[in-house]
Amino acid sequence: MKNTKSIYLFIPVMLAFFTMGFVDLVGIATNYMKADFHLSDTLANLFASMIFFWFLVLSLPTGLLMNRIGRKKTVVISMVVTLFSLLIPMVSYNFGMMIISFILLGIGNTLMQVSLNPLLANIVSANRMSSALTFGQFIKAIASFLAPLIAAWAAISFSDWRLLLFPIYSGICLIAIIYLAGTKINEQKTESSNATFKDCFILLGDASILIFFIGIMAHVGLDVGINTTAPKLLMQKAGMSLSEAGFASSFYFIFRTFGCLMGFFILSRFSNKKVFLVSVLMILSGILALFSSSVTIIYIGIALFGVGNSNVFPVIFSQALKAKPMQNNEVSGLMIMGIFGGAIIPLLMGITSDLLNKQEGALIILLLCVIYLAGIVRRKIKKTYT
Repeated sequence: MKNTKSIYLFIPVMLAFFTMGFVDLVGIATNYMKADFHLSDTLANLFASMIFFWFLVLSLPTGLLMNRIGRKKTVVISMVVTLFSLLIPMVSYNFGMMIISFILLGIGNTLMQVSLNPLLANIVSANRMSSALTFGQFIKAIASFLAPLIAAWAAISFSDWRLLLFPIYSGICLIAIIYLAGTKINEQKTESSNATFKDCFILLGDASILIFFIGIMAHVGLDVGINTTAPKLLMQKAGMSLSEAGFASSFYFIFRTFGCLMGFFILSRFSNKKVFLVSVLMILSGILALFSSSVTIIYIGIALFGVGNSNVFPVIFSQALKAKPMQNNEVSGLMIMGIFGGAIIPLLMGITSDLLNKQEGALIILLLCVIYLAGIVRRKIKKTYT
């Protein structure tokens, strides 16, 4: 940490990371809404696409906004938007209102992901950025794996999956807003206060930034993809009910959380390149296991997938920031724009699943994503991971 006040500053920022994890409720919510509204896989996965579409549209404007109003203010605004998105399902639950809710959730999460990661750079040293980002992902993952458990508990106990999830997360979001807004954080100056869209897109001309950008797309596609597909896979292969199969999403995030916690320590002891390579191999093994008809092997695959995918984002993101240290806001905007992969890939998964009439179609798309990540290690850019 940079100074004795770092722990005091670290807590509200980590609480903001927890609210960032609320976006992952889209996985289990999509499955419940598919049943409630009688949707196809393609249309159900479109909900996820609506959330992640905003990363394409708003990531760069958010990076420029940070240059003008600061990172902390941008994070606070993002959490306010997120709070409104969580309140809507408590007031009205129908197809139209859930579209509005998910749009706001996507907008809020875009603002948050662009601004929160650079904000963290103001309270940790550069050589601890990867491990700090991993710890933030660990906190985020706690919110992610709790969502399916809370939804299933409410569905079984009260016959309404929304009854506890949205009120609990709304309350936490409100606390996070108040806490961070009242915390003073000295933000470092950048050389990009007058940056333009053109300046941001020019960065994609750098081979390193472009490769990292596509890597973020693949990583998020994997994350959202397994979150939405794992329950469907168990329902298809084991005949489970949605309440039973929904645990697969939590199971994934439990191991993703465990991987983030381990990454906090591992990334401070081993090179990013080695951690990244092992992570990719674990994801690949996990995907191959999902083609099995054995429930036990499927769960093993989900676990491997979760641990493997836990440290991909912090490694890629931190390396991108290091590549252009004086243009962190613009680089952050570009990297978070790559989260748009969470809109494209689930939609492709839904289309291929409907075409093949089975979830193996979705797994093929996931396999292509991990193949790209494996290719990153083989490029000349690999030396930046050391």
